[in-house]
Amino acid sequence: MDVKQIIISNLKAYRQKLGYTQEDLAKVIGIDRTLISHYENGTREITLVHLNKFADLFGIETEDFLVNNSSEKKANLAFAFRSDGMEKEDLSSIAEFQKIVKNYIKMTTLAKGE
Repeated sequence: MDVKQIIISNLKAYRQKLGYTQEDLAKVIGIDRTLISHYENGTREITLVHLNKFADLFGIETEDFLVNNSSEKKANLAFAFRSDGMEKEDLSSIAEFQKIVKNYIKMTTLAKGE
């Protein structure tokens, strides 16, 4: 499987596992739902900006979209955030908070020299 197909497969897997519709993703990141469909069908390239926003929303690292190893992918899915019953504003707030936490962890790790 090539890199593009891995990213597409992972985007769809995270979206479905976490209970998001294409419409949910589109609303949260401020794009049209048809663009999500194009991304998942491989007819449009996913921009890095959108990939970063998806990662923040799912509570994962952007690099996790490149994981093709099934056991590592299962672990990432197990720790990702589920969206059942959330409003757009709630999802956006959670995505922003998760981004802050991830940045804090990165900074702490760098400060420790790990």
